[in-house]
Amino acid sequence: MSHLVVGVDGGGSKTAVEVADGRGKVLATLTGEGSALRPGESLHSAEVIGGLVRDALAQAGQMETPRLLCVGVAGAGQETERKALLRALTGQSLADDVLVTTDAEIALEDAFGEGAGILLIGGTGSVAFGRGPTGTVVRCGGWGPNCGDEGSGTWMGRRVLSIVTASHDGREPETRLVGAILTALQLDEVDGLIRWAAHATPRDLAQLAEPAMTLAADGDLRANSLCTMAAEELVLHVRTLARQLFVDERASVPVALSGGMLRRGSFLRRLVEHRLKSAVPGSHLHGEPVDAARGAVTLARRTLATA
Repeated sequence: MSHLVVGVDGGGSKTAVEVADGRGKVLATLTGEGSALRPGESLHSAEVIGGLVRDALAQAGQMETPRLLCVGVAGAGQETERKALLRALTGQSLADDVLVTTDAEIALEDAFGEGAGILLIGGTGSVAFGRGPTGTVVRCGGWGPNCGDEGSGTWMGRRVLSIVTASHDGREPETRLVGAILTALQLDEVDGLIRWAAHATPRDLAQLAEPAMTLAADGDLRANSLCTMAAEELVLHVRTLARQLFVDERASVPVALSGGMLRRGSFLRRLVEHRLKSAVPGSHLHGEPVDAARGAVTLARRTLATA
């Protein structure tokens, strides 16, 4: 019987795969394009994940079928989409068994194991998951690019476009965001944003957050105010869960940060860390980087051990 397990972290911008043996020793890691679940697009997500899993197994030099494939993917909080992805992946015969859950759950696993804590993810989308002292798990946010994802890269990207067009009109003060966004998108005129935005995906929009963070760190007032708003929205996720799970925001609350927007050293992460000190006084940050793919492997191994 195979002792291999495979963990997958499927986000909006990238997908990370980790192959490990029964003792948890990592045999191969691989990163590819995003595989976040969109309504009605489970087959596409399954194709991306399946291709990367096969490539990772080949990289590891493994011919045997893994015992369990654990996939944590953005968008899997919707039961209909989760089941559709599970069916699609099972049909690819990638492993003896397949477990599909959310990207937040596997990241929470890596950050805190089975212990209490709150995980804030800020990437293409945004969501917070928390586990209280009694084991209760609660989600806050994660409503997708059309209904929510406040403070995320996509959320910031939409507002960047509004700032640029308003500044171009004279409805807002001048900002270096105008030139930075035109340069990033290789456009000559602001009018070109209309056609670009009409075809932009959430991932495309999220890429506009990077120039905004760069300019904010360099002193552009409008970019700074946007980043401050994003940080406020993200911290509100944590504060809400602290009140629900830990009585109030002054209680001792372990907090972990994950996602591309909140990577170590990013301007937005610095704002979030600073704001947490006053908005959630009891919070104390988890020191180690969160690796959601590693969390998926850990969850896979524990699932097999308790089966």
